[in-house]
Amino acid sequence: MSKLKIACATVNQTPLDWTGNFNRIVDAIQEARELGVELLCFPELTLTGYGSEDLFLSHWYPQKALLQLEKLIAHCGQITVAVGLPIRIADTTYNCMAVIENGQLLGIVAKQFMAIDGVHYEFRWFTPWVAREIIPFEFSGGQIPLGDVIFEKKGISYGFEICEDAWRGDARPGYRLQERKVDVIFNPSASHFAMGKSEIRENLVKKSSTLLNATYFYTNLLGNESGRMIFDGEILAARAGELILKNELLSFLDYQVMGFEFEKENFEITPVPTVHDKNNEFVKATSLALFDYLRKSKSKGFVLSLSGGADSSSIAVLIAEMVRRGIEELGVSSFLKKIGLPFNPQTSDPKTEIVGELLTTAYQASENSSYSTFQSAKTLSKSIGAKFYNWEISDEVKSYTEKIETALGRKLTWKDDDITLQNIQARSRSPIIWMLANINNALLINTSNRSEGDVGYTTMDGDTSGSISPIAGVDKFFLMNWLKWAEENLGYHGLKSVNALTPTAELRPNENHQTDETDLMPYAVIVEIERLAIRDRKSPMDVYLILKENLGIEDGLLKTYIKKFFRLWSRNQWKRERLAPSFHLDEFNIDPKTWYRFPILSGGFEEELKELDNF
Repeated sequence: MSKLKIACATVNQTPLDWTGNFNRIVDAIQEARELGVELLCFPELTLTGYGSEDLFLSHWYPQKALLQLEKLIAHCGQITVAVGLPIRIADTTYNCMAVIENGQLLGIVAKQFMAIDGVHYEFRWFTPWVAREIIPFEFSGGQIPLGDVIFEKKGISYGFEICEDAWRGDARPGYRLQERKVDVIFNPSASHFAMGKSEIRENLVKKSSTLLNATYFYTNLLGNESGRMIFDGEILAARAGELILKNELLSFLDYQVMGFEFEKENFEITPVPTVHDKNNEFVKATSLALFDYLRKSKSKGFVLSLSGGADSSSIAVLIAEMVRRGIEELGVSSFLKKIGLPFNPQTSDPKTEIVGELLTTAYQASENSSYSTFQSAKTLSKSIGAKFYNWEISDEVKSYTEKIETALGRKLTWKDDDITLQNIQARSRSPIIWMLANINNALLINTSNRSEGDVGYTTMDGDTSGSISPIAGVDKFFLMNWLKWAEENLGYHGLKSVNALTPTAELRPNENHQTDETDLMPYAVIVEIERLAIRDRKSPMDVYLILKENLGIEDGLLKTYIKKFFRLWSRNQWKRERLAPSFHLDEFNIDPKTWYRFPILSGGFEEELKELDNF
């Protein structure tokens, strides 16, 4: 009876960190060997990292990756290892998996389909391999097979579908692997995190094991590799339609190894139960992304302009969760070492102490700020242990306003200069909070969310100031609900006053009773419109016809909301082009550098909106 100890490894890699990437792979191989693993599969592009971008277009980068592969062979005695890297042949680069066994390179498998939707632009860097084609490849003085290759170990045959290969329906390579009667199929991936995506992958893996009549393994990269995309480090295996292996996702560890003893026959299947919760997925992904961004950028902490409202408060809690989850998984000393913080906690509550070292907040009051938001910000900051400052910006606002009034020869009024008088308050907060970030050598956090990005409800060089924008990939309606969940389920009781507030920019005089949803429309409606208009790429008329049936909003009001959304969307593309780097967290985002490209100058849907008026 054929038995083989098979495992998958996930690793947290960084482009151009050649030594670190190499050592993490070697450490994972050593752990696998100690566990008795005989066949180990790493994710796609493990040697370089998936997020290398246009480095893949150079000649030297794939060549150096090949040199790293040569070095790795010496560490693969008594084990078979599959590892991902780019392979350049003449002027063409392929996305490949190299298979090493007992110190010998057996062959290289090339990816046949490129991911070209959403955040992926693989055709820019890689060429798809032709199905069934195998060529000789010169390596270390000899020749090895490269292309549509399968392998065998101890009477068990195995092959590969590399990430996107598995998502191509009837054209997927897995069907040809089935024809070749392979026992095991690996799917090494660099699949970006999105809330709800793990459940989709589980279904793919389970279905593939049945369709392809093989035990199907899946392994993904881990962590915030290069700034925007997060990888969840998922390891899965399925047999006969049942999920039999799943790891803990979004780990703070450098790598994970997980597997089991495979048998061709008489294999007892014990299904693995799974739970999916978008609220929990969001906090796990964002806290890991913040941790990786902090340490990989070699910054010393975070600075946050804490308004007391939902957006900035959610970020404060996410940073506190980064600390809590990090020290729970790594331990205090390892966590501090990884982020480069020379600090020795002195109390029985190291989490709160470390938050105090990493997070500095400031409440920057204008004449239009309320006592309730001040108390909200102060209470939350104190409850998590962050440093808290507060100051007035009224003198700065007054100085700027008086200068321009003198130049123009007239007074500015709320009747004639509403947007100007709002924006100068937001912009007056930027220089001093940047100053604090510079003093601390810290990352300044931008607090914009996706709903604000949709409609440009943000002040450039004001509240958009920042090094990173962690929540720009999620909508405000989700955030407001998540904060209530976090208060109840994560124990952040300092959120009670935050959750009691109505979202407001607090930039107009208090007697105007300014709220976000009065300025715009209900956030729940923005979400419905953006899903159809941006995610699904529907026209204004299509959006109207669908929402007319689904939302129960009065006809004229619904048309007003839709017209407002499309006009504000078109007018504010230039703002989206300038937002700080954001994390991809949802099924779609509005970042023009990673997901949705739109012209800065356009006709603004005017013809389409006239059709809507006349309908």
